[in-house]
Amino acid sequence: MVSLLVAVIITAIVFDYINGFHDAANAIATVVSTGVLPIRTAVFIAGVLNFVGAMTGTAVAKTIASGFADTSVVTQVVVLSALLGACVWNLITWWYGIPSSSSHALIGALAGAVVAHAGVSAFKWHALVQKVLVPLVLSPLLGFIAAFLVMVALLWITRRMRPSTVQVGSRRLQLVSACAMAFSHGSNDAQKSMGIITLALAAWVASGHTGFPAWMLPVGSAVPTWVIISCAGAIAFGTMAGGQKIIKTMGTKIIRITPLQGFAAETSGTLTILAASHFGVPVSTTHCINACIMGVGASKRISAVRWGVASNILVAWVLTLPLSGAFAYVTMSILGRVITGSR
Repeated sequence: MVSLLVAVIITAIVFDYINGFHDAANAIATVVSTGVLPIRTAVFIAGVLNFVGAMTGTAVAKTIASGFADTSVVTQVVVLSALLGACVWNLITWWYGIPSSSSHALIGALAGAVVAHAGVSAFKWHALVQKVLVPLVLSPLLGFIAAFLVMVALLWITRRMRPSTVQVGSRRLQLVSACAMAFSHGSNDAQKSMGIITLALAAWVASGHTGFPAWMLPVGSAVPTWVIISCAGAIAFGTMAGGQKIIKTMGTKIIRITPLQGFAAETSGTLTILAASHFGVPVSTTHCINACIMGVGASKRISAVRWGVASNILVAWVLTLPLSGAFAYVTMSILGRVITGSR
């Protein structure tokens, strides 16, 4: 059993690393596409700020650890199956350059694994509605509206300025906003893996097992310090590895973005994500920044947004929860027979 728990922890850290390079585009797509920073510099800075952001709180981690399933119905095999299902979906969307949500992949996979193990009633579906589906609609909508309004305000402020002045100033501002976006990404996304490891440790304790020193185990809903540092480091190194296909999709295929638009999108996305992190809501940072990019494009004219590309992204958003859940369900069914022999 100890080896199974260790496998879960390692898989969670691998998922966090994949989350980093899959979602690197969230923070740096616009700053790279506008030429403010070269990609290598951008991913390094984003990685460092992801780490700093991940160290600032655990509200989202606590939601993941206890908000969707009771530890009494969660086993190490369930958690491992959820992680593997989420990893499969993340790698598929990364391969095709589709900016999908790692957060929703993990939650959908957790639902699929829990259902495969203990039935439909074992998962807290009301929590899925309140903490995932409602934010799934609201966070991109709020991001879109905020980005639209910020962009309109910036255009009004700069309407009498010389174009060269606006260009130079917005490039500097975009550097600041990209850093803030990377910080906010770490503050929300890194906590998903913290929560899943804490859930596995809590299930280990609830089943009466010992063998780990007290400092490695959660006390109540608290996330152990070593879990916070490990997950912060994993997402930081993953971000530094970059995800160039998704960066291209977000930075050039939705709209041809300017530094001023990039600043507006990143600022709006940062505010939306930080608010969610504060209230412990595991939102999709991918959804937020994509919606913000669409919002700044729509402020110019509706046709400025390539809605065909946007619709493909929307399809991936819709499919993430059920497909990651399906992958985890199948994985749980297989591992349940192979590892436990109980199913």
